[in-house]
Amino acid sequence: MQETPQEYIKRILGNVEGQNPLKVQAGTAKKLERLIKGVPASRLRKRPAPGKWSVGEILAHLADSEIVIGWRLRQVLGAPGTPIQGYDQDSWAAAGHYEKRDPRKSTEQFRVVREANLALLKSLSPEQWKHHGMHAERGVETIELIVRMIAGHDLNHTKQVERIVGAKKK
Repeated sequence: MQETPQEYIKRILGNVEGQNPLKVQAGTAKKLERLIKGVPASRLRKRPAPGKWSVGEILAHLADSEIVIGWRLRQVLGAPGTPIQGYDQDSWAAAGHYEKRDPRKSTEQFRVVREANLALLKSLSPEQWKHHGMHAERGVETIELIVRMIAGHDLNHTKQVERIVGAKKK
């Protein structure tokens, strides 16, 4: 059963509760790099179960998601109140051939785009953190909420990578 947008928000924000979302985001790339260090690419591409993404697919998703987030942040900052379009991550995974992407290159792409997005966020005025867009599925999302959602999304996928890599190392 697919979760509702409200259930998704609650689950993702629950991951980051009590943590500084910018610190979480700043540490994600290095944590991912540590988790996959020394793990053969063939193992990173192996799915843990039918219908579940491999570590490589998760890393490709994070890299693409970071591009999306960068676009959304800039759209909201440049035109407060702007519509925010959702996307089908499974369609992107299929169309983008996530299963064939180099997991380490995906991690590097994620790191570089994340650094640019964090630099932007660190430059914002207090007023800009209140700017919002209207997400097609989730409603009003301020920059502050988007930043918390990104951190929760990071933690969600980092935990998945930890479980998969941990299971493979045993």
